[in-house]
Amino acid sequence: MGLIKAAEAMVKCLENEGIKVVFGYPGAAICPFYDELSHSDIKHILVRHEANGGHAASGYARITGKPAVCIATSGPGATNLLTAIATAYMDSVPVICITGQVSSDQIGCDVFQEADITGAAEPFVKYSYLVKNAQDIPRIFKEAFHIAGTGRPGPVLIDIPVDVQQTMIDFEYPETVSLRSYKPSAKGNALQIKRVAEAISEAKKPLICAGGGIFLSGAEQEIRQFAETTNIPVVSTMMGLSVFPTDHPLYFGMIGMHGVKTANHAVGDCDLMILIGARVGDRAVKSPSWLEENTKIIHIDIDPAEIGKNIHADIPLVGDCKCILAQLNELMTRLDTEPWLEHLRDYRSKVPVSPREEKFTDPKAFLRKLSEAAPDNTVAVADVGQNQIWACNSFRIKSGRFLTSGGMGTMGYSLPCAIGAKLADPSAEVIEICGDGSFQMQMMELATICQYNVPVKIVLMRNEYLGMVRELQDRGYKGNRTAVSLAGDPDFVALAKAYGIPAERVSGDSEADAAIERFIGSEGPYLLEVIVNETESTL
Repeated sequence: MGLIKAAEAMVKCLENEGIKVVFGYPGAAICPFYDELSHSDIKHILVRHEANGGHAASGYARITGKPAVCIATSGPGATNLLTAIATAYMDSVPVICITGQVSSDQIGCDVFQEADITGAAEPFVKYSYLVKNAQDIPRIFKEAFHIAGTGRPGPVLIDIPVDVQQTMIDFEYPETVSLRSYKPSAKGNALQIKRVAEAISEAKKPLICAGGGIFLSGAEQEIRQFAETTNIPVVSTMMGLSVFPTDHPLYFGMIGMHGVKTANHAVGDCDLMILIGARVGDRAVKSPSWLEENTKIIHIDIDPAEIGKNIHADIPLVGDCKCILAQLNELMTRLDTEPWLEHLRDYRSKVPVSPREEKFTDPKAFLRKLSEAAPDNTVAVADVGQNQIWACNSFRIKSGRFLTSGGMGTMGYSLPCAIGAKLADPSAEVIEICGDGSFQMQMMELATICQYNVPVKIVLMRNEYLGMVRELQDRGYKGNRTAVSLAGDPDFVALAKAYGIPAERVSGDSEADAAIERFIGSEGPYLLEVIVNETESTL
C-alpha cells in the first residue's frame, strides 16, 4: 500500500485483526499512535488508571474469546499495567498490551519516564517485543495476536519507542504466521484418549472437575454433553464457575478452601477425578498427596507444564479441551452412577446452615435473590475478598458467565472487568459484586461508566473492614485486628450520585426485594450499597 507512518501501521494492524474497542491512557511516548488512532473507527475507552485498562481488556477478551487491547505510555504508565498483565497471565486471558517507550537512542540512559517494561513484565507474559525496526511492526503484531490467542492464551507485550512510531514504512499486513518454535497441540493422543475412556468406564465414583480452560477452548457444550452422556457429577474450580449451570442436577458446586462442603466431599470420596482445564492450586485441593494416594487422576490440559505440576496425573492428556471432549464424546456411554449421585445429593441435604444475626443484610441470601431476579444471560463479575466467595457460592449462574480474578486474586479487578465485559456483549446484564475495600481501588472508573454510558450495575458489600483479613486475624492471630478497619469509608450512595449514577442503600433483609427489583429494572448503571455485619463469616 506504499509508505505510511509506523504509528498508522500500528492502527491498521489492529483493524486487520478485527479490533473494535481498545482501552488505554495516553502519554507523550505513545502520542504518535494516539494521533493515528483518532482517524480510525476503533473506539478508544479512556480509563482512569492504566491497570484498569488492562483489566477492562481482560473482561472484553473473556467474553469474546479473542485477544483484546490495552495501551499505556512509557515509564509509570507501563509499570502501572504490570498488575493487569500478571492477572491476565495467571488466568490465561489473551491481552495485547501496547506501550510507548522513550526514543531508541535514549534507552538505557535513565531519561524521563524510561522503564524497562519488557524486562519487568517477563515473568508475566507469553512473549514480549521491544520494537527496534519499524518495518517489523506488521509481522510483530501478527505474531502477537497469534501467540496471545492460541494454545494456552495469555498476554503479549509490544513496547514501541516514540521515534520508531514516527518512522515511515512500507506497510503490508501478513496473511499468515508461522513460528517454528511455537506449535501448540490441539488434538489429544488417540492411545491416551482410549486409556481415559477405559478408566472412566471402570470407575464407580467418577467426578469431573471443570476449570477455566474449558472457557478458553470454547468447550461449554462439549463438557455438558460429556457429563450428561456419562451421568458423571461435576464440580468446578473458581475459574470454572458458570461452565455448568449452577441449577443443573449434575452440578455440586465449587471446590477448595472457600468452596462448598458437598463439592469438597465429592473430591475426597471419588475414585476417579477427571481434571479438565484446571491447574488445581493450593486453595483448590487441601491435601494433593492424600488425593494422589487414594484417587486415580486424569488430567486434561493444553499446557503440558501444568500436568503434574501441583498434583500427580495417572493418565495425562495434552490437548485442547474442546477437541479432546469431542473425541471422548464419540466413545462414552451412560455409566451406572446413580448410587454415587444419590450419595452426593443426600450429603448436600444434610449440610447445616450456620446461624447469623438478622439486623444486617445477609449477603449470601441477598446474592441468591439477586441471581434469581437477574436475566438468564447475566454476567456476574466478582472482586476479591469475602464478596468473591459469597458470590461464588451464592450467585446462581444460568446461561451467563461468572468472571473474577482467580489466579492472582487482584483486588480492584471487578469494575473495569465489568466495563470490558459489557462493551463486549451489550445485550448481557453485567453485575459487578465488590466489597468496600476493593471498590476504593477502582471507584475512579465510575467516571468511565458515565463518559461512555456503560450500563454496568454495582453491588457494593459494605462492612467497613477488609473482611477476609479481619477474619484471618480473628482466628489465627488471637483477634489482633491490625490495619483492617475501613472507618474512613465515604458515603458510597452520595459518591455514585455525584457521578450521576442512581444509587440506594440496603440496610436489612426486609429492604432487599424491593431494592433488587429497582436495581434489575434500571436501564442504566446503578449502585446498591448493601450493609453487612462486620463479623459476617466468609463461609
